[in-house]
Amino acid sequence: MSRSFEHVLDVVSAVGADTIAVTAGPEATPEQMRRLAWQLEGHDVDMIVAPALTDVAGPRVSIRPVAGLPLLHVEQPEITGARYVVKEIAERALAVLILLFTLPLTLLIAAVIKLTSPGPVLFSQIRVGQHGRQFQIYKFRSMRVDAESLLETLREQNEVADGPLFKMRSDPRVTRVGRWLRRYSLDELPQLLNVIRGDMALVGPRPLMPLEAAGVGDTGHRRVLVKPGITGLWQVSGRSDLPWEETVRLDLYYVENWSLALDAQILVRTLRAVLRATGAY
Repeated sequence: MSRSFEHVLDVVSAVGADTIAVTAGPEATPEQMRRLAWQLEGHDVDMIVAPALTDVAGPRVSIRPVAGLPLLHVEQPEITGARYVVKEIAERALAVLILLFTLPLTLLIAAVIKLTSPGPVLFSQIRVGQHGRQFQIYKFRSMRVDAESLLETLREQNEVADGPLFKMRSDPRVTRVGRWLRRYSLDELPQLLNVIRGDMALVGPRPLMPLEAAGVGDTGHRRVLVKPGITGLWQVSGRSDLPWEETVRLDLYYVENWSLALDAQILVRTLRAVLRATGAY
């Protein structure tokens, strides 16, 4: 028997364990797994086996017996069909309602931006949308008008060690009003127009710039199967504090496991994340 499983019962007795979890690996052969199960018989210890397939969960995964063997059956991700049409209609309607409800605040923010710094009220930028189609994203301007030209002088101060993103907690290009807007994600209110136009969704993967999208790697085609969102798992899981690889992983997890229930959960968690204002800069 493999050395990895030789002293399982000794370890169980020493720590008082009631469950053993076995992850995928070269030692976890069918023969070794069977022998491990035999060892645990009569010791009141549960055995849990983690499949090699990761980041796929929920209704897509089920156990089905095939020729007497319990096999893990993985359904294809449901990113089309009636439920996705419901998502489109519901999110556009909700975007209209939020836009109308926040209209006084939107007008106030626009006036404050205009009065406190030179330049336009709105900032637009090219982002990569569903199926790789590029579109103009809209935000309230939170930076100086010469922010793009100053970027190269700040590259060495980038606080994102990996990936193509540029983040600084005290970015000198951000205006005083812009820092407050970013803290509570109010700079993203104009993206409701993108949702109404059909460029974006309320919930979805992070909308990347073309250069950022190119840095995703060979998994990039999965991210763009759905529309990018104003909020998503990346925002409710840490926002700007997340490393690049974790942002990409969360986006892929969303695509692989999308459901209306997941969207509703993310919207609720977004409200909490915005009120706490953590990870926003």
